[in-house]
Amino acid sequence: MAYSHDLRERAVAAVDRGEHTQAEVAEIFDVSLSALEKWLKQKRTSGSLALRTDRCGRQRTLATAEAEDEIRKAVAAQPDATLEELCERVKTKTQVIASRSMMCRELAEMGLRRKKDTLRQRAEH
Repeated sequence: MAYSHDLRERAVAAVDRGEHTQAEVAEIFDVSLSALEKWLKQKRTSGSLALRTDRCGRQRTLATAEAEDEIRKAVAAQPDATLEELCERVKTKTQVIASRSMMCRELAEMGLRRKKDTLRQRAEH
C-alpha cells in the first residue's frame, strides 16, 4: 500500500527544516530510509510528491493504435477467428508478435468478444 501524500509532505518538510537527520525522520514517521530518500529525490527532480502512476507494470505489446485498429478490423470481419488467426493477422499487418494469451487479454481489455460458430449454428444456416 502506498503512503499518503500528507505523510510524504510532512516527512520531506521535516528533512527540509534540518531539525533531524534523514534516518531520524524515517524513524519518527515510521517509514524506511530508502522510501524517504526516494521522496526527497522525487521532490528535487519533479517538484511534486504525488504518486507516480507512470510506472505501473509493463506496457502492453498490443496497445499500439495500429495493432488495436487491426484487431478491431479482424474481429469485425471474422468474429469467429481463433486467437491464433488473430495473432497471425496482426503479425502480418503490423509486425507485432503476440501470443494467444496476450491476444486474449488484449481482446478483454478492448471489450471485444469473439463469437464462435458451433456445429449446430452452422447447420442452421
